[in-house]
Amino acid sequence: MSFSLLRASFRRTAFRAAAVPRAARNTPTRAAFRKYSTPPPAPEAKSNTGLIVGALAAVVAGGGAYYLFSGNADPVQAVKAATKFTPTQEDYQKVYNKIAEILDEAGDYDGDHAHGSYGPVILRLAWHASGTYDVASNTGGSNYATMRFEPESLHGANAGLDVARGVMEKIKVQFPWISYGDLWTLGGVAAVQEMAGPKVPWRPGRVDGFAEHVTPDGRLPDASQGAAHLRAIFGRMGFNDQEIVALSGAHALGRCHADRSGFVGPWTFSPTTLTNDYFKLLFSESWVWKKWNGPKQLEDKQTKTLMMLPTDYVVISDKSFKKFAKAYADDNDLFFKDFSAVVAKLFELGVPTQQFVASEPWLMKTLDEQKK
Repeated sequence: MSFSLLRASFRRTAFRAAAVPRAARNTPTRAAFRKYSTPPPAPEAKSNTGLIVGALAAVVAGGGAYYLFSGNADPVQAVKAATKFTPTQEDYQKVYNKIAEILDEAGDYDGDHAHGSYGPVILRLAWHASGTYDVASNTGGSNYATMRFEPESLHGANAGLDVARGVMEKIKVQFPWISYGDLWTLGGVAAVQEMAGPKVPWRPGRVDGFAEHVTPDGRLPDASQGAAHLRAIFGRMGFNDQEIVALSGAHALGRCHADRSGFVGPWTFSPTTLTNDYFKLLFSESWVWKKWNGPKQLEDKQTKTLMMLPTDYVVISDKSFKKFAKAYADDNDLFFKDFSAVVAKLFELGVPTQQFVASEPWLMKTLDEQKK
């Protein structure tokens, strides 16, 4: 998108924010302008969201669009300076804590398979928001949080993530200063760490974009495909074979749903605890094709309660992938080390280095660590 279009987009936003009375800002006309899949919260008397938006609009309207988006300055710090508020690591830790606390409030949102945690679906939100990155065009990734808009929110790969966006919206109301990109990726970090996984280095600095930045469909993996598809999809993001296999280990968490992906079942017996069980089960169980009317998937021959996708089975049938999968099956510490590194890389896709608030990533403390 050209700079003139971006500047026009900001000017339209600034004009409407200033011209439309507060009571009328949630009218159908405004909803048609930006089709949020998860509507933004109604303005609150104590919220500084309007202050931040107004400050950004003022900077752009005053000719600061070049300053903000040319790469010569940090847009996050520019906005924070304009609002007289610069969040510290402690402020982000408070956001992390709220996310961690809400993970266990899942109840039965997922029927009797919820296992009492939003963790898996929050991690999936962070992964799908980041995995749209295209290294060739330098578009997509976590920077603009474009899954808030249609049609990206309606892409088949994102089915069911309205649940996660709704949960995270509750956090956004409490901390209106945090960008959606930072919120969602911090949620992914919290999900991994609170589900007994490794520490994932993270730093803030993502900014929220507009509907114009929505990425095309087809940038996320198709579970029915094979090794060539995985290499094409993940190679577009900049990942190699080892990183592809390490990321696949996230399937130790959660389950598939017939009303979302069409597939059904969990990958492991402990879908809210991150371990290397995904890899261990791939090698230790006998996997057969499930006999049913749904899409092609595998089930364990012994209990018929676990599942694997065609793209999962590729992890042990492809020669290059298999050597990494075997290493992870034999060594949980190695898996954790590599998984932490690749997830941290994933969550930073599409974010210009100069935007980050910290020069080095932070390690957020888990709730248990803070009790000691």
